Amino acid sequence: MALYHGPVCRFCRREGQKLFLKGDRCFTERCSFERRAYAPGQHGQKRGKLSEFGQQLREKQKVRRVYGLTEKTMRNTFEKASADRGITPDVFFRKLEQRLDNVVYRMGFARSRTEARQIVRHNHILVNGKRVNIPSAAVDTGDLVAVSEKSRTMPVFTLAADLFSKRAAIRWLDVDHKGLTGKVTAVPTREDIHLNVKERMIVELYSK
Repeated sequence: MALYHGPVCRFCRREGQKLFLKGDRCFTERCSFERRAYAPGQHGQKRGKLSEFGQQLREKQKVRRVYGLTEKTMRNTFEKASADRGITPDVFFRKLEQRLDNVVYRMGFARSRTEARQIVRHNHILVNGKRVNIPSAAVDTGDLVAVSEKSRTMPVFTLAADLFSKRAAIRWLDVDHKGLTGKVTAVPTREDIHLNVKERMIVELYSK
């Protein structure tokens, strides 16, 4: 996933649902899924019934593509979730949501998680007043996330602000979009993640 440089809209078509990987384009008529809501490729419209393994794989790929993870990172995150206390799927999604690149996206400082990852890597984000450039860094309850003062006039943040109002509200974040700052106020739960995925199948796949 990290090395893929092709069109990401084909991922939405492959998974049969919008994954919102292209930012503002996903909300317009130019969205590829709106125009061709079938799998890409020569035989995309004739896709047959999936096997049990095929269904498990598709559910796993949805999550992997939404969060922009490599297979190694995805599996490592799942293994850490399995070792922690609590229900494995809930812990797994909590760890994904608490990644810094995801939090930057959820706060509306970026139009997509890919853009959020780039913003973090280019040293535009502060966590509790300290510059952090690791997209996978975990953000905890009470942490303050902000765009650095020198970066706040960049056009990318203005464009992201225009798209922010179209997204579902995030209950576990308190965001001041004018000041480009935000605070993690609670631990994210599965109910806070508006993602149509059968997590049970992911557990079954990784438990084999």
